[in-house]
Amino acid sequence: MSITAESVQTLLHSADFGDRLRGVNQLRELDRAVAYEMIVPMVQDSNVRVRYAAMSQLSSLGQENPAKTLELLRVGMRDAEADVQAAAADCVGALHLVEAFPELQQLYVSTPHWIVQMSIVATLGELGDPRAIELLDSAINSGTELLVVSAIGALGELRDDRAIALLQPFAQDPDSQIRYRVAQALAYFPNSSEAKAVLSTMTRDTEALVSDYAKELLMA
Repeated sequence: MSITAESVQTLLHSADFGDRLRGVNQLRELDRAVAYEMIVPMVQDSNVRVRYAAMSQLSSLGQENPAKTLELLRVGMRDAEADVQAAAADCVGALHLVEAFPELQQLYVSTPHWIVQMSIVATLGELGDPRAIELLDSAINSGTELLVVSAIGALGELRDDRAIALLQPFAQDPDSQIRYRVAQALAYFPNSSEAKAVLSTMTRDTEALVSDYAKELLMA
């Protein structure tokens, strides 16, 4: 049976959340403008799985109406479920909606869920907004390994010279994977003497993967 706007609409209006979930997934087969209009009410569906699926699709459909999408993502960041909040934060980064920075910042400090914080940190790297430096400072010093790793990457993507001082202590981290991530982040600062100084110390790292990469960056 072919997928049409009418058949998808029928699924989206079903009392069965499984049908609605299937309808949201089938929106990918429709014209983007049509799919966008149909997905708008689904981001506030009564079922969390449907809301999550709908929110996640805004990363590809949201350009149809950036202003409306920003409103929807702000609603998503206030959702009762962490997964939906994280999906909304991811979409903010994918769509580069710097206008949502205040909401991202507020959600980061208020959420008890590290998975939401990770999504926010990754998004801040994508946004490249210099206002993120203080939040990323908090994240990299949080002591939560996955959050630390995410913050290291985001600090590199931010391309703000203030990030180098935050990255420097982790160039001597006991975990070689953390050290390697630091080198990767410093690669975003090819013209910085401070970054080169840190990389110079990393050329003597006991882990060949780290030392060789640091040398490669300095020779580039």
